[in-house]
Amino acid sequence: MIENENKVTVSEKMLTVTLPPHIREHEGTARVMGCVLLPLLCLVALSTYYYGARVVIITAISVLSCVISEWLYQRLTMKKCTVGDLSAVVTGTLLACTLPPSIPVWMPVVGGVFAIVAVKQVFGGIGRNFMNPALAARAFMMLSWPASFTTWPPVHTRLALFSSMPDLVSSATPLASLKAGEQPAEDLLQLFIGERAGSIGETAAVILIAGGLLLLVTRVITWHIPTAYIGTVAVIAALFPRVSYMPLGTYVLTEIMSGGLLLGAIYMATDYSTSPVHPVGKIIFGVGCGALTMFMRYKGSGPESVCFAIIVMNCFTWMIDRATAPVRLRDGWYKIKAKFARKGAAR
Repeated sequence: MIENENKVTVSEKMLTVTLPPHIREHEGTARVMGCVLLPLLCLVALSTYYYGARVVIITAISVLSCVISEWLYQRLTMKKCTVGDLSAVVTGTLLACTLPPSIPVWMPVVGGVFAIVAVKQVFGGIGRNFMNPALAARAFMMLSWPASFTTWPPVHTRLALFSSMPDLVSSATPLASLKAGEQPAEDLLQLFIGERAGSIGETAAVILIAGGLLLLVTRVITWHIPTAYIGTVAVIAALFPRVSYMPLGTYVLTEIMSGGLLLGAIYMATDYSTSPVHPVGKIIFGVGCGALTMFMRYKGSGPESVCFAIIVMNCFTWMIDRATAPVRLRDGWYKIKAKFARKGAAR
């Protein structure tokens, strides 16, 4: 509704269509990113308690690399600076959460630059990237320096702040134990509170779940992708257990709370830009992520697979959106195309 040519009512502002994340009511991108950032910072804080201040340094380097890369790229290309929307901060924090606490401190710089420049800004910035920047950067780093992602310090190890740690004793992660057909040394309580070896953001299932509930309550995410993702993993784990002598319920919960499954299902697979729009499409996307994750865990060379499963499904998001778009939307699009085709023929 427009009162005159120069004055626009609040109702019209609320109907503004933007790139993902779409504006709803009076909330902006910064508010959405702030809600995502809060539980991630709690993960970093708990991981700092387990491994020391090196976790803070890695996270700070990752965040600064992402923020500076975005600011510098937009200045050089003379585009509007969007650092204030906090999306680069969230990308940097998510990237840090996927890294081992013992990773060399220079490596998050490479990952941050790759995430922002190669995955996000080259495609036009926030809302236009087809792949999750943090996961793409982690995959790039894993393929480039695989040895850095095979060393997992035992929990409560006080890591050096900046220097490399050649004599660091590596601890088996719960997923590595399951991959070998063995029961993990950690019980369910330790997995729940994060007292086990793993990446910075894998510290505690309790924080990941609580943060997910916060995002649901604040309507930052919907239930479709996390539920479909985790539910698919649970069903496959129950049907095909890898450790036969473990109680089935314990085994299923171990699969869910191990690795980066909860982090990926709640905070990365739900990314607005790289996930389907329609609820049916979201469920299909989540089921695909869960099935790929378990297939790679069972048949892949490494124990973890969440990163690559989500990236693969990101590449099929456009197909899922096209297949699950509402009939009225598809019909309207076809009518518009036919109208322009007739005009072209007339000319």
